[in-house]
Amino acid sequence: MTLKEKDKKYIANTYARFDVEIAYGRGSELFGIDGKRYIDMGSGIGVTSFGIADSEWTDAVTAQLLKVQHTSNLYYTQPCVELAELLCEKSGMKKVFFANSGAEANECAIKAARKYACGKKGKDVYKIITLVNSFHGRTVTTLAATGQEVFHKDFQPLTDGFLYAPANDIGAIKRLVSENGVAAIMFECIQGEGGVNPLDTEYLKAVSLLARENDILLIADEVQTGNGRTGEMYAYMHYGITPDIVTTAKGLGGGLPIGVCMFSERTENVLSYGEHGSTYGGNPVACAGAISVISRLDRECLDGVKRKSELVFKTLSGAKGIESICGMGLMIGIKTEKSAKEVVAKCMERGVLCLTAKDKVRLLPALNISDGLLAEALEVIKSACAE
Repeated sequence: MTLKEKDKKYIANTYARFDVEIAYGRGSELFGIDGKRYIDMGSGIGVTSFGIADSEWTDAVTAQLLKVQHTSNLYYTQPCVELAELLCEKSGMKKVFFANSGAEANECAIKAARKYACGKKGKDVYKIITLVNSFHGRTVTTLAATGQEVFHKDFQPLTDGFLYAPANDIGAIKRLVSENGVAAIMFECIQGEGGVNPLDTEYLKAVSLLARENDILLIADEVQTGNGRTGEMYAYMHYGITPDIVTTAKGLGGGLPIGVCMFSERTENVLSYGEHGSTYGGNPVACAGAISVISRLDRECLDGVKRKSELVFKTLSGAKGIESICGMGLMIGIKTEKSAKEVVAKCMERGVLCLTAKDKVRLLPALNISDGLLAEALEVIKSACAE
């Protein structure tokens, strides 16, 4: 049996894989088992922040593997504590909880928000507002938090207590707050799976003010937007707001599974002994990889992301077959005249791997993709859209 045949026989049929078998890679170049070269414009859906087989990352992970690959949270480990310190310094948050994924980080945020509200306002105040077209994970609870009915229909009953407001409609959120016992408002600064749609700055500032006036927690889901993806450490930093809880994952680990829920001074002591946990949370190998990523997200790196973003917008704006471009940093959505799936297929044929988000082509290249590879990929995308 071929690899693809074995995949179909033994692996649950939850992924519509592309007809490509990746064998190896380096940086932003991947190679198929047939030797074909691809420029990677997806970075594992925003995971491999500094590309494939990044030497600094692999050295850090390998060094930790040769010390201890795992120990339970009953003991202290240096990578776990060092990463927590780095994250707090770079985010302004006060404490962190380590998990294995973005969905788990969001689960932690939801639990903390409900406990905070219960303690201050009583057990009847537990509802959480999220936005229509949002995406917060695939567990039963984070599916309920996700404001897209398409993800709900086959998995009822979902966890109770979530309300949905249209993005950029402050009146809708005000009505929900006035009519319900609301514990938190949860949002993505840029709705990634929902189509790479940034929230309006004035809207998000108004949401923040509303939350403060009503002692409602503000939860920023930075699973995809965090860790330098938008040209700042976290996307909320573009908006001039300070969330009470921040979640992130994806690009944090550089290729190993890790998620984190970060707490502000207001929420740092909400969870106490025995109220939450994760067997693999704070795994020393995953934390070593994350330290390698986070320690390199300095101003020079972040400014490089912004500069490359400007190149993408300048190159593709107004090009034939392209209707519009949206996004921030190196998280970009392209509305094309052809279907996004058709454009992605044409790009793949020509050696460029892109993604989709709703009806758009989505780009999430490595933060350090070279100017040369980026320019080469953009020409392929332009030609695929123009034909």
